[in-house]
Amino acid sequence: MVKIASYKELQVWQESMNLVELVYKEVNHFPSNESYGLTSQIRRAVVSIPSNIAEGFMRKNTKEFIQFLHVSLGSLGELDTQMEIALRVGYLSKITEINSLIETVRKLLYGLIKALKQRL
Repeated sequence: MVKIASYKELQVWQESMNLVELVYKEVNHFPSNESYGLTSQIRRAVVSIPSNIAEGFMRKNTKEFIQFLHVSLGSLGELDTQMEIALRVGYLSKITEINSLIETVRKLLYGLIKALKQRL
């Protein structure tokens, strides 16, 4: 078994950071009157995903790490919904690249949770 020294080595963290970058670029084009509304909610949700992966990893306790990964999944669900809202209200014309990355991160999170549960 490979020992991972840093959360930055985790593919799920790396992909979630890519998601942060992509989402931030997209919401920069939202109307300015959304700065404290949907834009802010989207930014908080997307930033929460890699942040909780990192925090859980640093706890050095498998059960706690799994809990933080579940929090990341919750934030991913929030983000998915918020991006759909942005699409429906006309702030985005398409979200296929974001949806693809959301699905990648979701699969990686579930895979990591499954692997960690097997170690308990």
